[in-house]
Order: sequence, then structure tokens, then C-alpha cells
Amino acid sequence: MSQIITSSVTQPVPLLRSLTLTFGNNALLPLLLGDHDRHLARIEQRLGVRLACRGNRISISGTTEQVAAAEAALAALYRQLERGEMIDGPKVDAALRLTDPAAEPRLPLSDLPAIRTRKGAVGPRSSGQAAYMDLLSQHEMVFAMGPAGTGKTYLAVAQAVAMLTSGKVDRIVLSRPAVEAGERLGFLPGDMKEKVDPYLRPLYDALNDLLPGDQLTKRMTTGEIEIAPLAFMRGRTLAHAFVILDEAQNTTAVQMKMFLTRMGEGTRMVITGDLTQIDLPPNTRSGLADALETLEGIQGIGVARFANSDVVRHPLVGRIVEAYDQRHAAATDHARERQG
Repeated sequence: MSQIITSSVTQPVPLLRSLTLTFGNNALLPLLLGDHDRHLARIEQRLGVRLACRGNRISISGTTEQVAAAEAALAALYRQLERGEMIDGPKVDAALRLTDPAAEPRLPLSDLPAIRTRKGAVGPRSSGQAAYMDLLSQHEMVFAMGPAGTGKTYLAVAQAVAMLTSGKVDRIVLSRPAVEAGERLGFLPGDMKEKVDPYLRPLYDALNDLLPGDQLTKRMTTGEIEIAPLAFMRGRTLAHAFVILDEAQNTTAVQMKMFLTRMGEGTRMVITGDLTQIDLPPNTRSGLADALETLEGIQGIGVARFANSDVVRHPLVGRIVEAYDQRHAAATDHARERQG
């Protein structure tokens, strides 16, 4: 493995620092920089550092924290290239999130968890994802809450696929409330599968990304992978299965209790949702909120809470979520002032 050589100079201006990284493999450097140095530009923009490349060296200038974050991100990306992986904009963003000085937990990048499937390893792209993946590996039941784009469902499906293909569970059961309020499917055209498929599409998408197409079709035909609306869970006991309930904020308290009590021997359960996106009728309490209030802190149950900084879709998604949150907070404060 080629080495990265670091040399550092402290500038007279307080808290400013410059550092030079020397990379051993010149062939990998263009991939690290990106077309027209776009990866370097991305790092500069996100961290506020200045980067300059000459030959096989990249110099970094900025505050001590900024330089340390840029150094860690560049080193992590270079190691990915050494392993034969390709890097793109989202992978650069992931490295930056994981080396953010304010990120928790601050795990060394070499110690980050990974979910290993036959299509390759799935690693975290934010500190929140790293903590979530630890919970998935250690707890029999995990609740995951947070905004869209944080990877709640995708990582749960990845863990389920890894456990199925390694023989740790016998099947995967994926479920969602089929319609936001009440699961009334009769008015929709087609048979039952055609009625519920649109609501379950995100689960199909994750499976298609994690399993070869022929294997997915075979496992669904044999029943090793089952995708069903929440109403189909009633009266069942699910043993030796990995069970995921997605969009759980749109369950009622009765539905949630029904689902959680399906758990049988050797079963793992993951419940995901976003408490800011509840589509239930007015004055109907979300089953996800009710379950968290009732069950958080019980031994064997893990709870992961994602923040806007954990959004791993297009960077604009995170800013959109933040803008909506700020407007909601401002409206709430205004209402309180009027009541006061």
C-alpha cells in the first residue's frame, strides 16, 4: 500500500495552519482530484479551506480544525481508491460528513461499521448512520426517526439482506401502512398486489439495489422475502425473521401495538418513520410517537434519531428540510406569543 506523507507548518496568524499531503501513487491522484479538480472544489466549499495541488502533493490551508477535517477526508478517499473503489460527489460528501469536527460519534474512519452483502459492503455516509448501523447489529428491536434522505429504510433493508444471505434469519418481512389514513384500498384499481405496490415501491427499490435481480425474484417467489401492507400482519407470529415497518408515523397506536407484538423467537424488528410527516386524520395520535413514549429505555430496544445533517441525498434536500423546520419553529413561536 502506498503511503501518504504529511508535512505541516503553523502560520503566524493565530489558529491558522498549512499542511502538505504527499501521495505515493500518482495514478490515483487524478481520480482523487476529480474532473477539473471538482472534488477539491467540493471540499474547499464545504470546509472553507484552501487546497492546491502540485505534482503528487496537495497543500491545505485553513484553521486547525478545518485542516484536520480536510486531511482526514482526503486520506479516507485516497484509501478508497487504493481498495479499487471509485469516488464521486456523494462519496466526497460522505467523507466530509464523517470527518466533520462537530460530528458525533467521532470514530476513526478505519473503525466505521459496515453491512456486508453479496453486492459489496454498505458503509455509513454520516455519523448518524454509523450510530444507527451499530444499533442494528446489537439490538433486536430498533426505532429510527428522522427526515427523508437519511438512509433509515435503506440501511435497515441492507442489514436484513445481510442477515438473510448469511443464514442468521430465515426470511425478510417488509411492511408499510398502505394508505396514509386507514389503509382503505378498495377504491384503487387492480388486484391486491396492484393496489398496494405503489405504497411499497421504496422497499422494492432498496431490495433491487442490494440483491441481484434473479435472486430477488426467486426469494420473493419462495416467500423468503415478503412485502405486505401493515393490515396483513394481524394474527401472525413472525419467528426467525427480519421485519421492517416503514413510514411508521402513519400507524395508529393500536396498529403499532399489533405490529410490535408479532415478534417471535429469533426475530429482529426495525421501525422507521418521520414524526414531522404524519398524515393521520386530525386528533389521531401517531403509533410511532406513542411507542417511543412507552418503550424507549427498555432493555433490548435501540433508538436512532437522525438530524438534518444526516441527509445523504442531494445537498439541497438537507437545506430544504432545514428551511421547513425553521419556518415551522417560527410559526410555533409566533403562536405562543399570541397566546401569551
